[in-house]
Amino acid sequence: MSARRIGVFGWGLVAPGARDVDAFAEVMARPDSWLSRFEGFGPSNFLVGEPAFDFGDYKAWIDERFPPSRFPLIDRKFGGPTKFSIGAFVQALRQNPGIEAELQALREQAQVIVGGGLSDLPTYDEIGRSLERTQRRWNRFWAQPERNAALRDHLAGTAVADAPPDPASVPELDRDAAEEAWWAFWARRSDRLVVYLDALREIEGVDLEGEVESAKAAVIKHKQRALRALRASWGAPEAPWEEVSPSALWNIGSSASSQISMLGQIRGMCFAPFAACSTFGFALKLGLEAIRRGEAKLVVVGAADPAPNPISVGAFYNARVLSHDGEVSKPLTGMRGTHVAGGATIWILGDLEHYLAKGWRPLGLEPVAVGITADADHIITPSKEGATAAIRLALRDAGITPDALVELDMHATGTPGDHNEIALLRDVLPASCRFSARKGSFGHGMGAGGGWELTAQYLGHAAGRDFPTTISPQELHPEIRKLHERFVFRDGGEVAPGYVGKLSMGVGGLNACVISRPYGR
Repeated sequence: MSARRIGVFGWGLVAPGARDVDAFAEVMARPDSWLSRFEGFGPSNFLVGEPAFDFGDYKAWIDERFPPSRFPLIDRKFGGPTKFSIGAFVQALRQNPGIEAELQALREQAQVIVGGGLSDLPTYDEIGRSLERTQRRWNRFWAQPERNAALRDHLAGTAVADAPPDPASVPELDRDAAEEAWWAFWARRSDRLVVYLDALREIEGVDLEGEVESAKAAVIKHKQRALRALRASWGAPEAPWEEVSPSALWNIGSSASSQISMLGQIRGMCFAPFAACSTFGFALKLGLEAIRRGEAKLVVVGAADPAPNPISVGAFYNARVLSHDGEVSKPLTGMRGTHVAGGATIWILGDLEHYLAKGWRPLGLEPVAVGITADADHIITPSKEGATAAIRLALRDAGITPDALVELDMHATGTPGDHNEIALLRDVLPASCRFSARKGSFGHGMGAGGGWELTAQYLGHAAGRDFPTTISPQELHPEIRKLHERFVFRDGGEVAPGYVGKLSMGVGGLNACVISRPYGR
């Protein structure tokens, strides 16, 4: 029996320069870059891909289906990756009439597999900064001599072992760190803090009695009143644990997938794969397999990344993979580095024959096979063997030979790895295969980027013409030109009929190669 065929029946995305999939098709038709200067450090030389997004665009959709409190709750509690994913999911529902109702009617036969590359760093960064400020106030309060007998004795001449130096005695540039160490050291030795915590323990030790739900509310209110009174009587600041936002829980890795399941009323399996730059390919493979095994008829797949943040930009920079000269680093050219970007890509996959019979219109191309491997080698530098094996697995599962592949979209980050990628591709694929590289347009969305690139490939091939890239022939690096000459350049070009591929190579050595074809084959 032949493998069950899969169609893409819905898609949506949030990307730099494109707030939805229709805008994406428009901007990709131009050979421009949508990168902008990063202001997170103040003025800088970093370019990033800031997602074009306004969650308010989806308020009406949410308000039609849920109480008025739902939209502001989501807006308040969730960070970028979850909101980007919700927006892209709503876009995907608009592609075929009835798809939303079908996802609900299928119950356990509809699944959600939406992961990411980077976690929600902006949310955790904000929480961490708030905690740091609160901890500083707390330590400083309890480290004051009037609340600290140990410090009074120390200042009176009774030396305390391991006490840090007085901040006033260290050079000015080191004084912030010295103050932190000083306050933390003495706060831990505050005799008055011991008394305060004893009182706090008594408040928090109140048991729940009687009917659970009503008693729970009463106990919470009692504790809150008592805590406010205790704090006021001491003139104490908020405790650090009181100021940590519960958004740290709401924005775990599975938040995007779980919110899609809740808003879409999708009751089948729901989880979040994280495979760095290969995440979209991993999610796609899992979705294809679920449908082919008969476990699902529709699967929502995708990936999301946060907007660029000082943590992500700084981490990429210190991993020595980020361009930072204020100019667009185009793949296959100067190989100066990549650019951090954020957003989301969501697709809805379905049993092709089943939904064609219902009159649904499939989008783009038909995903046929996904080859997945791990390098088991280096954390940042992809291996030749791992990516090559992923390509060969995808070709095998698609039932084609390498010469059947007319085009492949590269991972191509604009780093020296581009040269290695071309070399390994040419070991597997013929000189007739044309390669494209698109991260010069929208940057490197670690999880979502593979989805952007696949969507661009699908949109272009379905229309019969490749979207242009940012690269001109004369800009190719000479060492790249020695290995291969057929690329998609700024003029795009007519597509050749046949199978196409997409390669992603993720941090940690995780590889995904997607093989697709026109639906008519």
